[in-house]
Amino acid sequence: MTFEVWLRLSVFLLVLLLCALFEWRMPRRSWRFPKRSRWVTNLTLTLLNTLLARLTLGAFAITAAIWASERGMGLFNQVAAPQWLILLTGVVVLDAAVWLQHRVTHRVPLLWRLHRVHHTDPELDVTTALRFHPVEIGLSLLWKALVVILLGLTPAAVILFELVLSISAIFTHANLRLPAGLDRRLRWVICTPDMHRVHHSVYQPETDSNYGFFLSIWDRAFGSYRHQPAEGAERMRLGLLEFTDQRQLTLGHLLLQPLKKVQRIEETGPLSKAR
Repeated sequence: MTFEVWLRLSVFLLVLLLCALFEWRMPRRSWRFPKRSRWVTNLTLTLLNTLLARLTLGAFAITAAIWASERGMGLFNQVAAPQWLILLTGVVVLDAAVWLQHRVTHRVPLLWRLHRVHHTDPELDVTTALRFHPVEIGLSLLWKALVVILLGLTPAAVILFELVLSISAIFTHANLRLPAGLDRRLRWVICTPDMHRVHHSVYQPETDSNYGFFLSIWDRAFGSYRHQPAEGAERMRLGLLEFTDQRQLTLGHLLLQPLKKVQRIEETGPLSKAR
């Protein structure tokens, strides 16, 4: 467990610093909102989530993998399989599970109240990848643990996926300019910053698309892929139209936000033929 904590923390900090550096050197968009206040809010929320997770569920998915192994539960605890297959299956199926969870949070009103904390960020950079309500983090841990038990995944497979998820979440939220050709090729396999940024548009048809964090196949396969925003990557507006007052975006308001029933503004915006 100690090894897992330090490994994930080391990779997380390294990727966060590298992407932040590239954001500074090669930004995709100019920042329209005060960066300092956003970073303070997002990083403080991250610290709170980390402390709460460690004090409550902690490494729940890994614990679930050990628990299932001891009891012979799950597919790979019943069928002999090489380690590489378990690792590959774990990453692909858990990524699909996270994609499904993400899509469901946009459909179920109660879950959307939790998830909209992530979407209220008026800009997008590496810290947005960390901006989640603590209750949503807890529910996500429980959902992943269930998938781990059903598959009978090993702790190594869980650790690998958590590393992949952490790296891809930071990368896809980065305000990073990639060469057009590279972005186009990467999209056939993984999500890119330009692809995921569409998901943070103020226009709901665009918000309800591109749910992926790592593999792009799920959005393509299930019809939720959108190639680009109608207003273009540099001009598009980000966030939620019902949360534009900066006073609503402080840490205290974000933590209490799921308790507030706010009518979602479903402005469709300019039509886009680019899908």
